[in-house]
Amino acid sequence: MQLGFFTMPIHPLGKDWRQSLREDREAFILADALGFVEGLVGEHVTDQAENITSSAMFIATLADATRRIRLGTGTVNMPNTHPAAVAGQLAMLDHLLDGRLIFGISPGGLLSDAEAFGNLDANRNEMFLEAINQVLAIWAGEPPYNLDGKYWKISTARTHVPAFGQGIIARPLQRPHPPILVTAVAPHSRGVTAAAARGWEPVSANFLMPVWVRSHWPRYVEGCAMAGRPALAENWRVAKSVFVADDLATARRYATAPDSPYRAYYHALLSKLARNGRIELFKTRPGQPDHEITLDHVCEKLVIWGTPDKVADELLAFREEVGDFGTLLYAGKDWADPALGRRSMILAAEQVLPRVNAAIGAAGYSGTEPAAASGGAARQ
Repeated sequence: MQLGFFTMPIHPLGKDWRQSLREDREAFILADALGFVEGLVGEHVTDQAENITSSAMFIATLADATRRIRLGTGTVNMPNTHPAAVAGQLAMLDHLLDGRLIFGISPGGLLSDAEAFGNLDANRNEMFLEAINQVLAIWAGEPPYNLDGKYWKISTARTHVPAFGQGIIARPLQRPHPPILVTAVAPHSRGVTAAAARGWEPVSANFLMPVWVRSHWPRYVEGCAMAGRPALAENWRVAKSVFVADDLATARRYATAPDSPYRAYYHALLSKLARNGRIELFKTRPGQPDHEITLDHVCEKLVIWGTPDKVADELLAFREEVGDFGTLLYAGKDWADPALGRRSMILAAEQVLPRVNAAIGAAGYSGTEPAAASGGAARQ
């Protein structure tokens, strides 16, 4: 198992934006130093708590501050941006990163963003597909282009001057394009199947109950079969909220106290998703009554906290429940206590991950299917 980093940070309202952005950047720089293999960051334009408004712009600030970690948009909300702008900006970003870019995409889930960009009542899934198809067509095609979609029309036929390099949209350094990821936020997500059929890889969100995380694997297998490619657990990324401390009392306090950044994170998500009619994401069984979905219930099921030994044991139990996956994405939270926030990442990389991989290796697992489904685990 590899260790990655994912954050759509939820910061306290009123916290100085400059401080939040500095701490968010420091988390990625620390992840790079600790050997995290990748780091993904989300974007929202109309949410003061989730305050990174452009994942691509944020990543650009890390180009010279990091060396090894692959950096990804987690995600570009495709209906909210013109495909030609996405193609040009992401191509430039891949060059700035010397080919370390991961291209995460989605239709976007924040309704206030959709309203602001004028697509609240539109078919955003349809817009998403048209947008990514046009981006890929730009990167694969030749100018002056001729993309005539329902939502966007892209051509430089009237202004294309090859001798000047005019009318040409840049291509990324990685060919044919950077790896494409799609975040799965729904139980039994059909989007996972469609993504896998196109050669894209899934990320299971950190606010899904384990039973729904597990439901993504069969969908991924189905999509890979459609594409005639093997379904490898090493390509599945699962995000998880984890806090590690040197002693149990500190871990319990920071992860579970009323002012915990972990409780604040899930309070915000629970409130927003319930308001938008998506409380089922926090249910552990079909038909579970809404009144059972309390903040205590959510945090108990979704946050793993403790000393390195305890966290490693609980991650292994989680893996047995959902199946094997290739990358654990440590889900970043607000650094209410910067020293503890940094220490948790250090312990996760230096003590928890080695314990997890030692246990996986000692069990002698092999193969490509999730352990919970086949009795064996996939490649580490």
